[in-house]
Amino acid sequence: MSDPRSELLSRLQQLQSRFTWDLKKEEIDLNNLSTRLQDHIDLQLGQQGAAARSYSFLAYVRYLQGRPEEAVSLLQQSEKITRESYGEENMRRLIVTYGDLAWLKYHTGDYTQSESYCQAVEDILLTYPTDSSTVLHPEVYGEKAWTYLKFLKSYYPKGIDCFCQALKLQPDDSEWNAGYAIALYRTEPRLSGTSNQDEESPATKQLRRALEINPADGVLLSMLALKLVEYNNHREAEGLVESALKLDQDNPHVMRYIAKYFRIQGEDERSIDLLKRALERTKHSAFIQHQLAMCYKKKKTAEQSRRPCSKQKVEQWRRLCIQHLDEAVKIKPSFVLAIADLALLYGEAKNLSRAEELFQLGLQNLPTTEKSICQVLHLRYAEFHHYHTKQEVDAVSQYTEGLMLTQNTWEWKQCAKKLKQIAERRLSEDENDDEAYALLGLLAKAEGDKKKAVELYEKALDCNEDKDEYLSALFELRTELK
Repeated sequence: MSDPRSELLSRLQQLQSRFTWDLKKEEIDLNNLSTRLQDHIDLQLGQQGAAARSYSFLAYVRYLQGRPEEAVSLLQQSEKITRESYGEENMRRLIVTYGDLAWLKYHTGDYTQSESYCQAVEDILLTYPTDSSTVLHPEVYGEKAWTYLKFLKSYYPKGIDCFCQALKLQPDDSEWNAGYAIALYRTEPRLSGTSNQDEESPATKQLRRALEINPADGVLLSMLALKLVEYNNHREAEGLVESALKLDQDNPHVMRYIAKYFRIQGEDERSIDLLKRALERTKHSAFIQHQLAMCYKKKKTAEQSRRPCSKQKVEQWRRLCIQHLDEAVKIKPSFVLAIADLALLYGEAKNLSRAEELFQLGLQNLPTTEKSICQVLHLRYAEFHHYHTKQEVDAVSQYTEGLMLTQNTWEWKQCAKKLKQIAERRLSEDENDDEAYALLGLLAKAEGDKKKAVELYEKALDCNEDKDEYLSALFELRTELK
């Protein structure tokens, strides 16, 4: 006889559910994700189905946190909201919710209920078949996409693909168009603000498309405003900001995007006021805490550039920066960008031990952090050693780590600039400094000038014949040149 439990497990594995989407819990800060989802529920953010999705996703988080009873209650609340929101059109939107309930009941040992929910999903799929067994319903693609988008940045490409699949089936759906626009906005590289490109980016085009369908979405309006600033289209951007504030002025997401807009435009006080208001609405937002810190950092930098500058004001702005960054890191201990900024500020404040502790925390989080943020951490750590501990060897090591990552970013250029300055200074002090020549060789290679790199490594080898690493670098470069 076959094992009924084994048969049930086989059926469960066929379901579309957060339990089958390969969400790796070891990669995510569950407490921070839980806080963000609870904020979405409390503030009732997003379109019609957003609250139900947040309840379902929060249920999965509660399961991962070892709170299955609360998870069941949250999923039941999600089902209730879905039925109220969509009426007769609710069934396809319950495919994932029932899939999650089936898995949750299985993991808690309630196999009868698990089978019941599993059967409910199978009945929906029979009633509403798709064109192919490999094609999902757009509601499932949408649920999957939003889950990936909220889970972790490394999952964004999967989210984009799911939104694209949903839009193939429902090209004019406002929810999938908005989600796709947000996903593209988050993943698209930022321009410097001096772009002369005539062709708008994919994110900009998709934001316009989503706003054609739903012109009253404050988040999309504020995102498009920020994109237009990158193209120096300030007049249209200003109009979008005014519209967003009129339509959705109490939405903390709108407030934080528009605060960023004001900061870019040099209107720091308006930016700070908006962020403070946003913080009143969502007290546990690490992002908003970080944005406030960046406003105060800008004030600190401006004061430091004055002649004469007020040390008292510099200290005041630094203290506020540290206060908000400390809070951001408490809320989200894996927030590497905030950690890097906070560590360097502690270095400026001469609290070197706290700074070093934070940099080590940042390094621990690098394996799950995107390369551009890793580069920021290496640059900040290098600056800490260069300017505050005066440990040049450690500074060179960190600048070099930053150089090995994403090319042609502002951080990459800073690492290259500092390494060149250090090497040239050392050669002015000792024209036979082999390590300085090797550094310049590394820079030339990173910049794509391999012939120059060969010449510099040859000079390094002339100064010190015993360095195998110079020979290895030369062999690799000559092989590539051939």
